[in-house]
Amino acid sequence: MSDRRSSIVDIRAILMQLRAGVSQRQIEQALKINRRTVKKYQAWAEAQGLLEGELPPLEELQALLEQAMPGALPPQNISTVEGYRAWVEKWVKEKVESKAIYQRLREKGFEGSYMAVYRFVRQLKGQPLRATVRVERQPGEEVQVDFGYAGYLLDPLTGKARRAWVFVMTLAWSRHQYVEFVWDQKVETWLKCHQHGFEYFGGVPERVVIDNLKAAIVKAVRDDPAVQASYQECALHYGFRIAPCRPRTPQHKGKVEQGGVHYVKRNFLGGREITSLSQANADGLIWCQTTAGLRRHGTTKEQPLKRFEETERDRLQPLPENPYELAIWKQLTLNRDCYIEFEQSYYSAPHRLIGQSLWVCANLKHVRLYDQNYHLVATHTRAEQVGSRQTHLDHLPPELVSGLTLSREGSRQQAHLIGPATSRIVDIYLADPVVDRLPTVGRLLALQEPYGANRLEAACVRALAFGDPNYRTIKQILEKGLEQVSSPALPASAPASTFVRSPEELFGPHLGATRWN
Repeated sequence: MSDRRSSIVDIRAILMQLRAGVSQRQIEQALKINRRTVKKYQAWAEAQGLLEGELPPLEELQALLEQAMPGALPPQNISTVEGYRAWVEKWVKEKVESKAIYQRLREKGFEGSYMAVYRFVRQLKGQPLRATVRVERQPGEEVQVDFGYAGYLLDPLTGKARRAWVFVMTLAWSRHQYVEFVWDQKVETWLKCHQHGFEYFGGVPERVVIDNLKAAIVKAVRDDPAVQASYQECALHYGFRIAPCRPRTPQHKGKVEQGGVHYVKRNFLGGREITSLSQANADGLIWCQTTAGLRRHGTTKEQPLKRFEETERDRLQPLPENPYELAIWKQLTLNRDCYIEFEQSYYSAPHRLIGQSLWVCANLKHVRLYDQNYHLVATHTRAEQVGSRQTHLDHLPPELVSGLTLSREGSRQQAHLIGPATSRIVDIYLADPVVDRLPTVGRLLALQEPYGANRLEAACVRALAFGDPNYRTIKQILEKGLEQVSSPALPASAPASTFVRSPEELFGPHLGATRWN
């Protein structure tokens, strides 16, 4: 994700917390952003009136920021070696020295400094074992979520066994759970599971603790998690804060890791006969209310369902009036034909952006396209049929648009508006029984752009009078200005001739015709 995108995400996160009454110190601790930076954005937001009322859309917020503080970016503390972490960890385990690691990284395209590699290796080697501290939350404060592999379930549509995953949402205080079985871990599945879980609990917690799966966190960095854009929009809609675990620290969400996913695998799925996905989901909700909900929890020593119903349910934030409208964000390149391909359909964008990477934001009704600076460049209705094209003609090069919109009936109507001679020549072209001359009609009608409709009509009059309605003849008449020269009267209904000369002039003396020069 680009730095520009990260700045907008951070600023919106700051605004959401300020609007919720969170102090500057708390924001500094939660977002790892210097308090002076938070104070600066708070002053800007107060001046713009952004701490009250409805928060403007992303593109409007971007415009306000660029106008007031051009080039403003939150601090970035990502090592230049981070993208090569897997390689470095492997070499450190093999006891490869820092200098050798630096040389190997250079061979793989690394352009950073040796000191950056040295600091990164020191950090990996210097991580000591630490004591763990159990953290308990207040009612309604936190929920932990995770995906886990669930084995094979039967597809209700085909009857065939497929790999399935289980989504588990566990309230941190009561340990009450929501379970849903799915076929994949896509972003849209991840967001739908959140919606279903909040509706199951009847409310929303203050924060959601997640692992660094790709559906939620694009790049797992401790101090600056790049929040997946769709998930960020979901969090803003429901009013919860995203709290990603640090990389390789699943113990930070142990309530859902051990008491959730593993518990579901051991208890609900353990020894269970293979069943359909729909049956597993129906049985899973019953299991949450009975076996899991009524058990005596090992840590709280109480029943999760009882703790939830008596205390935690009332501490959750109310659900918004409308459920979150699923928005999928994706980066795609604009092709040479001025379209991006999204979910097997095509959407146009301005031809000046050909070859550039665009942000696609798609919900159930609309597809919006943004450039890399997050300016809105196109809005389309979501395509209903696979392979269909959603086109705004002003996105295409002007010189190519006429060919797309040209039709036989439309060209006749356009010629009629120019004049009777133009209309007659268009009819002649379109009456050709062998060759499709619609493209020629388009070129003929396009002559009115440089020469005007009146001159085109006069040229067509002259061409018909001399029996030569060919496109090249008409174009030469206009280029030489001959349409103003007097010409024979146009016959009322006589068909156009192929030759300019009369038959008497064309035939030789042996047929009794006059000789012509």
